Amino acid sequence: MLRALASLIMVALIVSCDGQTIRSGYTATDNGLWHKDSIMQFQFNGIDTVQPYNIFINIRNDQTFPYSNLFLIAELNTPNGDLVRDTLEYEMALPNGQWLGSGNGSLKENKLWYKENIIFPSSGVYTLKVSHAMRKNGQVEGIAELEGITDVGYQIEKLNP
Repeated sequence: MLRALASLIMVALIVSCDGQTIRSGYTATDNGLWHKDSIMQFQFNGIDTVQPYNIFINIRNDQTFPYSNLFLIAELNTPNGDLVRDTLEYEMALPNGQWLGSGNGSLKENKLWYKENIIFPSSGVYTLKVSHAMRKNGQVEGIAELEGITDVGYQIEKLNP
């Protein structure tokens, strides 16, 4: 009993050490279809230029998402005009087909690492753009409408000292 209580307290402490969310937002796709030319755009400002942060891309998918992974293109535009573009790959399901992410029922939410321990270089408005880069094996053209992604979002967390 004492060990169980100690384990529960330890888990609570670990969970409470997560970063503090300072910005977040979501954009819904078109009825669960994410067109390849649809770029999700998020703007934020008022970010401390000394404090380190973690940035996440949040994806909500339902059971109609037909793949076990997800390829994204993320662009972070800074106020001084710099652009950082990344091609990202995330696992969305285990090999046995079990969805990753949190949530009960048919909708799963995935909090995907984008930038870790980043210090924003300048004050002003930042723009994060996210698009999907899914394609079938052996095909050059991307999937026109990606099924099963219901919402795309972002989250910025301040690192705790």
